Amino acid sequence: MADEHKRVLDLIKQNQWEDAHISVQKMSGPLASEIHGYLHRIEGDFGNAGYWYSRAGMELPSNTLDEEFSRLLEKA
Repeated sequence: MADEHKRVLDLIKQNQWEDAHISVQKMSGPLASEIHGYLHRIEGDFGNAGYWYSRAGMELPSNTLDEEFSRLLEKA
């Protein structure tokens, strides 16, 4: 599963957010939910982002997008 997470994060890094979103929707688990939430943060859809982070047992992060991306990379 870690490879799938890394693949989605690579798509995000390449600014292929729609492809990343389609891919992460097929995944389950806390890290997938965090990545899904992150994608909605990128879009500025904080309500949806909060929902996905809550599915991972978290609150919506207050860090920057770059900081969050780095955090997600470390977890993947």
